[in-house]
Amino acid sequence: MCLSIPSQVVAVDIERQSVTVDTLGVRRDVSSHLMNEPLEIGDYVLIHIGFVMNKIDKEDAQLSIDLYQEIVTKLENEAIH
Repeated sequence: MCLSIPSQVVAVDIERQSVTVDTLGVRRDVSSHLMNEPLEIGDYVLIHIGFVMNKIDKEDAQLSIDLYQEIVTKLENEAIH
């Protein structure tokens, strides 16, 4: 199973065809070679093996992030008890 957490674009490098993304506070550079449309700072994307696969709507991204955070919180609470 693969779980893709929405990542927010925080920097764009047109020359290298890459973007820097923030995924729950972790930043990394990923390739945008597979994208047909331009990416901008603030866009939300889904990544697979170091490549941006697609851009997603901000509201959908936030719903996914909220759900992921809820799962992490529940798992942490279970580990404590």
